Amino acid sequence: WYPHSDVFRYEAVLLRQRFEENRDVKDMRIAKQLLEKGEQELFDKQHYQPKKFPNSPGGTAYQREVIPPDWVLDYWHPLEKAQYPEYFARRELRKKQFIEMWEEKYGKPPKEETHH
Repeated sequence: WYPHSDVFRYEAVLLRQRFEENRDVKDMRIAKQLLEKGEQELFDKQHYQPKKFPNSPGGTAYQREVIPPDWVLDYWHPLEKAQYPEYFARRELRKKQFIEMWEEKYGKPPKEETHH
């Protein structure tokens, strides 16, 4: 393994060059031996504890982005909502349209309160 990325990249290019030099080998026995030798060299030179960036596959934060639910916007302070008046006006209109569509499709809820 190599502690510096430039040295690692240089060695990776050299290994890739050796693979490219032998790409036209027709004898499968020799090709298999060369492949096994290259794979063994790659295994021998890999870091004993590979570094993984947090958002890369295998990283601690990979695919952990939390998408906040829509109702969070309802709890914004009025001063925060005032910064985006057109958006929140359209949002309130769409919420009313959704309730109307719901009541048209499923009916209005019963008048008595059954919850605490």
